[in-house]
Amino acid sequence: MTNWQTAVVAAVLAAACATSDQSAGSGGPDAATSFEPPVLTNPDVPVRYPPAAFTAGVEGTVILRLYVDATGALLADSTRVAEGSGSPALDSAAVAGVTTMRFAPARREGVPVATAFLQPVQFRHPAVGTPGGGL
Repeated sequence: MTNWQTAVVAAVLAAACATSDQSAGSGGPDAATSFEPPVLTNPDVPVRYPPAAFTAGVEGTVILRLYVDATGALLADSTRVAEGSGSPALDSAAVAGVTTMRFAPARREGVPVATAFLQPVQFRHPAVGTPGGGL
């Protein structure tokens, strides 16, 4: 994988964990303010852009539904594609990369809790959609 491929996926995962499922909470008006979603802690990008898709300029966003326990451990068997990208190669790469994702646990009122959440994984090619862009 080239530095471009790593950088493209890295920028996207840096803003990960933006959407969490808070349906297990009290549902009151203060529930959202006392909940902190899981935070991705990997120092390196765990998802790899499939080389054939990168070469072809294929882009897309995969939305994964993940479950993290109160210690921050990902339960890999619970991983599901909530919304596919339209590219089986990108969907597969996102699911494969999940196995090495590490998280700080979600917190409700400061206490670590298990939670299910949606994790977007975006594959953006630097040359697609950029006027005059190139590899």
